[in-house]
Amino acid sequence: MSNWNDPKYQNLSNAEISDALDFFGLPGSSPGLSCVTGEHRIFGPAFTVRFAPADPQAIGTVGDYIDDVQPGQVVVLDNEGRSDCTVWGGILSQVAQARNIAGTVINGVCRDSEEAVQCGYPIFSRGVFMRTGKDRVQVEAVGGSVSLGEVRVNPGDIVVGDRDGIVVIPAARADEVLERALKTHQTEKEIVQAVRAGATLKEAREKLGYHLLQRSEQPADADRP
Repeated sequence: MSNWNDPKYQNLSNAEISDALDFFGLPGSSPGLSCVTGEHRIFGPAFTVRFAPADPQAIGTVGDYIDDVQPGQVVVLDNEGRSDCTVWGGILSQVAQARNIAGTVINGVCRDSEEAVQCGYPIFSRGVFMRTGKDRVQVEAVGGSVSLGEVRVNPGDIVVGDRDGIVVIPAARADEVLERALKTHQTEKEIVQAVRAGATLKEAREKLGYHLLQRSEQPADADRP
């Protein structure tokens, strides 16, 4: 995967990327996640962190990994979908914004959301809740595979967020998925242009193959009688 950050991909919508993932039979559209700090778009490689219930005999921290996150990366936190305690707060939002980190995605909840709003930092999560994760959860692993509910995320996978939620593109398939999404983007643009020029929507869709955009070229049941 080489050129995911090519400017031509930057305006692709998550709907277009989701259709491209469907075309290749890939998972990646993660339900239940939305931006809780305003309207933001994020697009970058994943930096992954997995949490687990805290060991009562251990004294730990939940945020020092931030020192290893590079500008442009998306922090992906897997707190097993828990809604009773948070793994991201105001200090992390302000540090991440100052370091040009692209955004944070949480399989769980965050707190201090107003601080993130004020500093313009994107957070996608399953909601907000004020109770700290300290002494309730601990960092279990950094840089491994994590879960965003139904979607597996590996370090370096491309995470894209917009008003429709979060999609994850496997790093090894990013070029072909983004190229397919770009084709969908162009086709939909041409459909609108054709309708504005006088065609019916049905005519434009049929001519430009709209109904085949998210279908694989070789359906799984193609060999069935």
